[in-house]
Amino acid sequence: MIRRTATLVLAAHGTRSAAGESTLSALAETVRRARPGHRVELSYLEISSPLLSDVLPAVRGPVVVVPLLLAGGYHAHIDLPEVIASRRPDAVVAGWLGPHRLLTSALVRKLARAGLRATDAVLLGAAGSSDPSALADVRAAAHRLAVRLARPVTAAFASAGSPSLEEAMERLGSTPAARVAIASYVLAPGHFHDRLASVGAGLVSDPLGPDPDVAALIWHRYDTALSRRQPLRSPSAGLHRASL
Repeated sequence: MIRRTATLVLAAHGTRSAAGESTLSALAETVRRARPGHRVELSYLEISSPLLSDVLPAVRGPVVVVPLLLAGGYHAHIDLPEVIASRRPDAVVAGWLGPHRLLTSALVRKLARAGLRATDAVLLGAAGSSDPSALADVRAAAHRLAVRLARPVTAAFASAGSPSLEEAMERLGSTPAARVAIASYVLAPGHFHDRLASVGAGLVSDPLGPDPDVAALIWHRYDTALSRRQPLRSPSAGLHRASL
């Protein structure tokens, strides 16, 4: 039987940014402080260390893996399941983080701190993906943000996906809005946040980082995964989605 004291393993993508690694470490610490006494381990799929493939075999007892991914895509559907199937097929895997109302709350706060104005046009700036379902996740997050801000919000992508950041900026440049504000739909500093900052927007919010609502969402994914108790048996089994 899987107990509520199962180790939480956070699985981030990985980054070459020292600031990005520091931010993710701070997020892991925020998660730990939210539930004292629970073991929380931060790991990475690639680039950074420790790697998920090394962390999983070292953890004794039940394990719940929460992907630190804001949308589905290759890493959620291929990389992560392959690692778990080969290293800890008994692990329970939670859904990725977005979209969710708690992320929306964090985005709203970040925009407010950056100085969002009532007249600003808003973009939700995300990394992007070649997976249509991942792009749909981001567009759903943009819709949630639009409802909260009571104004249109356009999802735009730094890599694969349409519209690109540049295309979205060009379109909004022809509107009466005084300036464009980018809500950063990334967890930490690094390549993609640098891309958001480079396109000439009037303001770019900080990454979501160690926000308490992000930590609360991680524990929500953990709890939901435990309640379903569906270990991942093979790469083809796929990841179940936690409730939004």
